[in-house]
Amino acid sequence: MGWFSRHKNNESKEQPSKIVEGMWLKCNVCRAIIYRKEVDRNGKVCPKCQYHFPLMVNERIELIIDPGSFQEWDADLVPADPLKFVDTQSYSERLYAAQKKTERNEAIVTGYCRIHDIPLALGIFDFRFMGGSMGSVVGEKICRAIDRALSQRLPFLLITTSGGARMHEGTLSLMQMAKTASALARLNEGRLPFVVVLTDPTFGGVTASVAMLGDVILAEPKALIGFAGPRVIEQTIKQRLPDGFQRAEFLLEHGMVDQIVERKNLRETVSLLLTHLTSQ
Repeated sequence: MGWFSRHKNNESKEQPSKIVEGMWLKCNVCRAIIYRKEVDRNGKVCPKCQYHFPLMVNERIELIIDPGSFQEWDADLVPADPLKFVDTQSYSERLYAAQKKTERNEAIVTGYCRIHDIPLALGIFDFRFMGGSMGSVVGEKICRAIDRALSQRLPFLLITTSGGARMHEGTLSLMQMAKTASALARLNEGRLPFVVVLTDPTFGGVTASVAMLGDVILAEPKALIGFAGPRVIEQTIKQRLPDGFQRAEFLLEHGMVDQIVERKNLRETVSLLLTHLTSQ
């Protein structure tokens, strides 16, 4: 199987998301201290500044698709450790810890679903799994989802949250950028729509490949999106960056994303886009 293998998938239900411990939490953008239940009632959105807190995969599925329509693909694919990579601990140990924490085998979930009865292929990154990083299996699952989209004539929706390429796999992780981009070129040749939703954060090799190749690129409000982080850029160029640099609003102003969509409107927006794009 190359750099990944098959593994019996243990079906389990994720528990409700916890942003931080305790009754209160601090917003990542406005830094306001907010009552957790107020954030939960508001769809995990800050009531002060409208920052959209991260969601778990099952929460995003419930948010956007028709109930009961999701059918997962390739849940049994698991990464190997071809380089026997070790830093403060081995890559194999890190994978085991991430799999135990998330109860998933990798940092992306793919499958078939329907949105307002429109059939489509779906991919959702899970940031809790090693920062949503893209290694060999993540790239493989994206490509397999695209292949199924082509064979079944389905549009493809990808929801990203990632720190970038998984450097524990070295060059193999960087290869996924070209591999997924090539697969998307086939999707384009097949005249099938590809819609991306960028969520906080989306960075590194994912931004430099699949995340910015959508026919339509949407973003959640105030999502942090880029390649290198703002602190790294400032230290490199020895200049202060503009206010709001790498936030979704900045990217919209500079033509890098097509629309910022609030979470409560995402399902309707995606449905409208897919209805239009699949009618062409």
